Amino acid sequence: MGIRDIIEGKKQWRAHVARVKALPPDYQIVYKEMQKYFFKVGPVELTEGDLLSGIVDFFEQGVASGKGVLELIGTDVAAFCDDLIQDSCTYADLYQESISQDRGVVEK
Repeated sequence: MGIRDIIEGKKQWRAHVARVKALPPDYQIVYKEMQKYFFKVGPVELTEGDLLSGIVDFFEQGVASGKGVLELIGTDVAAFCDDLIQDSCTYADLYQESISQDRGVVEK
């Protein structure tokens, strides 16, 4: 990764943060909670994919249609997040696999 890639990544992140800050306060609160949840759970594609920007797109559409954030995602934010990443590999999954493989070696 070169310096240009780092600078471009920072520009993209700042633009993303500006879009989040343009959302109504209730949307911002829910987005930040979702972001914390994803950073904790750790879907592998989080840094590579469009998950967070897709959520902002979804929220912007909800604002445009005049809906509240809980009308869009429901009252259980964690369940909504889990549904988004249910088919994704998480760092927890990778850790479990590595433990299982290590145990297999030890037990033999």
